[in-house]
Amino acid sequence: MQTRVETLPNYRVAYVRQTGPYGPANVQAMEKLKGWAARRNLLTESAILLGVPQDDPASTPPDACRFDACIVLAEDDPADETVAVAELPGGEYMICLIRHTAEEVRRAWAELIPAIRSGGYRINEGRPILERYSGEMILNEWCEICVPLKLS
Repeated sequence: MQTRVETLPNYRVAYVRQTGPYGPANVQAMEKLKGWAARRNLLTESAILLGVPQDDPASTPPDACRFDACIVLAEDDPADETVAVAELPGGEYMICLIRHTAEEVRRAWAELIPAIRSGGYRINEGRPILERYSGEMILNEWCEICVPLKLS
């Protein structure tokens, strides 16, 4: 598994929230968001989509887990009542590029936490973990898992 550390900017996002067990319903939330974005011509080659699990399923009941399907907006991109708008904080993240399959996601998580620790980093609990999809990644079923780091 190859990783790199990257400084992500703050992202202004439009999002659709799904509450309940993580899984197929997350895909439905992303498809709803993509439909909204397509109608506004926001799904371009430079579009950045994010999947943001808000809760740790190990400590949150499945029916209370929240997942946000997001698209990064420019400052002047309008939103409407169909989506919510928020600002995601930037900072240092460990990035891991993977095929977006259930098996690869499981394997990445099994290897990513030890890689963070062996690199001398700690996870920053104050910022969200992200799944990031951009341009060609969306078309070719790749994604980046982005884990927030504490560097000091």
